Amino acid sequence: MDLGAFGVYTFDFEHQPAARLKESVQELEEQGWRSIWIPELLGREAFTHAGFLLSATERLHVVNGIAQIWSRGARWTHGAALLLADAYPGRHVLGLGFGGEPRPGVKPLAGMTAYLDEMDAVETVNPAPTVPIRRILAAYGPKMLELARDRAAGAQTYHVNVAHTAQAREILGPEAFLGVEHPVLFEADPATARAIAREHLRPYLSTPYNIAKFRRLGYSEEEIANGGSDRLVDDFVFWGDLGTVVRKLHTHLEAGADHVAVQVIGVEPGRSAMPHWRRLGDALLPQRTGA
Repeated sequence: MDLGAFGVYTFDFEHQPAARLKESVQELEEQGWRSIWIPELLGREAFTHAGFLLSATERLHVVNGIAQIWSRGARWTHGAALLLADAYPGRHVLGLGFGGEPRPGVKPLAGMTAYLDEMDAVETVNPAPTVPIRRILAAYGPKMLELARDRAAGAQTYHVNVAHTAQAREILGPEAFLGVEHPVLFEADPATARAIAREHLRPYLSTPYNIAKFRRLGYSEEEIANGGSDRLVDDFVFWGDLGTVVRKLHTHLEAGADHVAVQVIGVEPGRSAMPHWRRLGDALLPQRTGA
């Protein structure tokens, strides 16, 4: 998957009407970004969202990061991904993750394995695309990373540190794809930056799976509690001036990531992060830096 070394990860589109959404994604493509990652969390449905973005662009790769498996049956996920693969050869990436309507008693690894089994068993009259469906899994722990290696093209990680990227690469091996999301904040004052970063991290510091992830990465209970220690905050949100942010983003590539999906935070809902994407594009995209 040639998504480029860096891509855009954004929640911004959840707040934009269709006409503005089209303008935004076309501008990102014109800036030279090769890929955009979209979540499924605040209302936009994964595949209609991806299809709209693909239809509005010519070259951009669109990654579901992620489509929640319990939001739809495996058969319909397969059908939607099949159509997008056929309509936009090589431009859609199906990112799947454990989420959606709660399934009491179903653990993530078992749930994802069963979902993939059902997807792979689907028989359909729909035509096969010339470029097959490209599938990656949201994965943090060793077992889910192994599943991503064995049953998909690779893994997506979300809100991890550089040490986790190195660990994930070791588990995935040299061939599987590893895409790493990381938040960035353009704020040079440490107190202000950490306050904004803590607000962004707050939901993740109180959910069981994320807390387990932080513990596995060596953060103590004290560092996780009360909004997160300075060390934790600085590891999970790269803040500072453009040069500092860019240098830190490259550390994920050095640790073994194939691609870093950059999420700009600190922008009020309804306002655009586009000025930040322009600055990042100038610094991160080879065709822009070459120019």
